Amino acid sequence: MNIKQKIEQITPAMIEWRHSIHEKPEVAYQEKDTSDFISKKLSEFGIEVHQGIGKTGIVGIIKGKNSNSKKTIGIRADMDALPMTEKTNLPYASKNEGFMHACGHDGHSTMLLGAAKYLAETRNFHGTVYCIFQPAEEGGNAGAKAMIDDGLFKKFKIDTVWGIHNWPGIPLGQAVIHEGFAMAGGDIIIFTIEGKGGHAAQPQYSNDPMVAAGLTITALQSLISRQLDPFKNAVLSLTKIEGGSAFNVIPDTITIGGTLRSTNTIIRDDMLKKIKKVALNACAISNCKVNIEIRPGYPSTINDKKSAKIASEIFKNTFGEASINVKETPTMGSEDFSYMLEEKPGAYIWLGAGEDAEKLHSAYYDFNDALLPIGAEYWANLAETILVD
Repeated sequence: MNIKQKIEQITPAMIEWRHSIHEKPEVAYQEKDTSDFISKKLSEFGIEVHQGIGKTGIVGIIKGKNSNSKKTIGIRADMDALPMTEKTNLPYASKNEGFMHACGHDGHSTMLLGAAKYLAETRNFHGTVYCIFQPAEEGGNAGAKAMIDDGLFKKFKIDTVWGIHNWPGIPLGQAVIHEGFAMAGGDIIIFTIEGKGGHAAQPQYSNDPMVAAGLTITALQSLISRQLDPFKNAVLSLTKIEGGSAFNVIPDTITIGGTLRSTNTIIRDDMLKKIKKVALNACAISNCKVNIEIRPGYPSTINDKKSAKIASEIFKNTFGEASINVKETPTMGSEDFSYMLEEKPGAYIWLGAGEDAEKLHSAYYDFNDALLPIGAEYWANLAETILVD
């Protein structure tokens, strides 16, 4: 019986596991029930389990036939949900009010569980597979970094790391595998503009932070179009402004918030310097001061080119030439698997969930169960292809 047939046999069980995880969504670093469920399954499969890495993270260790082989890979799935209310009305909809698996991490975890079961039963590889179940990908909580800081790559000798994210809008089962840049890095920027308030009828006695805010917003919007090389990429969006208490009062303080998305650290550092300079000068015109807070987000997700080619070949060999989608460009969204790719070579792929599938982070989203055997089979083939004697 080949990989596909064995995975097909366990697909009904995988669907049950996925629905069980979906019913009990837990957000960043609170994935106790999810972690316990996954750990119990791994133990049932005869897999060595290590819990509590990066608070609620798990590593399952599967050793192949040749115990002397030093070859290893790490396969990562995220586990956390989002703080939002589900509106799908599915029979297995969230039972944790105000929380929902709206990004498909329940499916990602299940695909890896399915592959783990197959690999533990067959052990048709030489070396070691590390199954990494990661907490806290959502919301800038950086569960990948937490696992790394807790010794993920020191406690376990992992040569390469691999990840998947389901992707609505792409034909079902097609894979997008970028050779290099795949997803942007993201930083939150907060400008606190301090002026001198007063009566709206007597602005000459004030240093109006509202005017300074307007100048700052306008000036910053010219940075991308006029100070960034047109062949390079970044996005600066100012999305939040707060201040004022009455229609006839000039406020003392205005706060502006937004985000910078960039494709590498060189562009990021250059744009942050320019953002600070522009904001300081724009506020100085109105005799206002500005405090600029940078809240660093995830780095850019950049696939190792060699690993991306390997992933593409394995996917094509498994599902056919037409299974690779070369039309999709990288996204300016962010992903904390980037931290793992900064430490180890590997590749992060998007797996098409269907062209008409509900978008990620929608209250009506549900992971497409048709992807479960596809993802599990890909992981199994990846392990058996890379971990050869």
